[in-house]
Amino acid sequence: SDELVDDPRWAGYPTPPTGNANYAWILHMISKLSEHGTAGFVLANGSMSTTTSGEGEIREQIIKNDLVDCMIALPGQLFYTTQIPVCLWFISKDKQATSADSKAKGLRNRSGETLFIDARAIGSMISRTNKELTKDDIEAIAKTYHAWRGEKEAGGYEAYSDEAGYCKSASLADIEANDYVLTPGRYVGAAAIEDDGIPFETKMLELSQTLYAQMQESQKLDATIRQNLEVLGYGE
Repeated sequence: SDELVDDPRWAGYPTPPTGNANYAWILHMISKLSEHGTAGFVLANGSMSTTTSGEGEIREQIIKNDLVDCMIALPGQLFYTTQIPVCLWFISKDKQATSADSKAKGLRNRSGETLFIDARAIGSMISRTNKELTKDDIEAIAKTYHAWRGEKEAGGYEAYSDEAGYCKSASLADIEANDYVLTPGRYVGAAAIEDDGIPFETKMLELSQTLYAQMQESQKLDATIRQNLEVLGYGE
């Protein structure tokens, strides 16, 4: 642990813990970026909300330094070696889009903004244990991010809009209000439920009838179980 204390890669930040390398990796990558650089990387979901061993303080400082450009939550079962879901971090040193390359792409000034994308419901099962993001799935997610950044090839910022349950452009104040947690689900909200046109009274009547039928079936099963226990000599 002593070897980490004076490492120049995390100058200006608390020293990352020795028990988990996530935040050491984040600070390592930030330290390697140029003044106009952007980095994207995969981490475990816990990195978005952990407060263990000072990690929350590091994340808060990264956010206050306005480096988090986009956070994407992915579905589970994407990997063959683990079922856990992961997230994508996109860090940008130049949200103001001042470089020549940024201007050529049409990037807008995104200072004080972070895009959250909840892609957990995207993808399709290709086997009993594995899910796959198709080319179209990946392109849709990427286009959302590129349009939010203002890129011309993605239709510019005019092509972006917040979508409940999927994406949200949040301010630093929004993130502060959420205790500097970067989990997209906290920001995108719930997807709108389509009205199927069936009146509530009709739905409630159907559900009640189904429930009563299930309760009657439950009573029959209970009686059968009691009878079997008595035959085995375990009756009351």
